[in-house]
Amino acid sequence: MAVSYMTEDGYKKLHQEIEYLETVERPRISQQIAEARDKGDLSENAEYDAAKEAQGMLEMKISQLKELYVNARILDESRINTDTVQILTTVTLLNVKTKQVFDYTIVSDSEANLKERKISVSTPIAKGLLGKREGEVVDITVPAGVITLQVQKIELAK
Repeated sequence: MAVSYMTEDGYKKLHQEIEYLETVERPRISQQIAEARDKGDLSENAEYDAAKEAQGMLEMKISQLKELYVNARILDESRINTDTVQILTTVTLLNVKTKQVFDYTIVSDSEANLKERKISVSTPIAKGLLGKREGEVVDITVPAGVITLQVQKIELAK
């Protein structure tokens, strides 16, 4: 797996999620399997089959998260330069056509969360903005077409 860059906070959250899955979810599913097994014939036990499937899905998720955790590199936020748009910066943008102003924080793939206005560095918008300075205008191709954005402000992500 490739190296994944993330904030220290994102790294801690990832560790907490792994801990939760291993210490809470894994025992809960094991208990469900044991209860279903106690009900008798496993060949026609839908409850047992569902619990075993849930266990498989959980183990796969734990494995993926552990691999991400092992290959993660923490970004040093003190070394982020706000002269240009880059990962761990929050950028305020103006949609030139609609005059709408909005902001996004550029983060790693694993920390992206659109509800929190955090977009992955690998999205078309982020890729189009990387390296741009305040005042620059850029045309970015997105699935809906081309949008023209002006970089209004660049600051360190909060």
